[in-house]
Amino acid sequence: MSAAPGPAPAPVLRPATRAELPAVLALLADEETVVDPATIAVTEAYENAFAAIEADPRNEMLVLVEGADDRGHGGTVVGCLQATYIPGLGKGGAERALIEAVRIRADRRGGGLGRALMQAATARARTRGCALVQLTSNKQREDAHRFYTALGFSGSHEGFKLALQEGP
Repeated sequence: MSAAPGPAPAPVLRPATRAELPAVLALLADEETVVDPATIAVTEAYENAFAAIEADPRNEMLVLVEGADDRGHGGTVVGCLQATYIPGLGKGGAERALIEAVRIRADRRGGGLGRALMQAATARARTRGCALVQLTSNKQREDAHRFYTALGFSGSHEGFKLALQEGP
């Protein structure tokens, strides 16, 4: 008689590696379908952007990985986000965390991974000493807005953007 399998290990949130860049770009490519990372063209612009994020202590491209070993290696990327830590004079001079590019793989939504991703990112910001976490979300993403509200975020500000160049 074999022992019943234990619960699956919790997903791990950690900085993305260069090898995971295609998986991150696949998550960002299409919110509604699963994109095979092998089909993603990693351009020089993406390489440069990833290298800049990786080299900047105020920026992190974080991945949520299932099936990683006990050191956080290996596994499947099922979510991602970018966190930027911004110094400021408000909030007593404390940093704030700006979270963007939040994605959970389309076929894995609804099972708590998004909540785990955001809670881990918020805990990371709190550990760093951030006074608040802020994010922006496209006005058309109503499901995402309900999700963020359920996590305790409030729609306290109106956001504006000015495109400085054409492109994706």
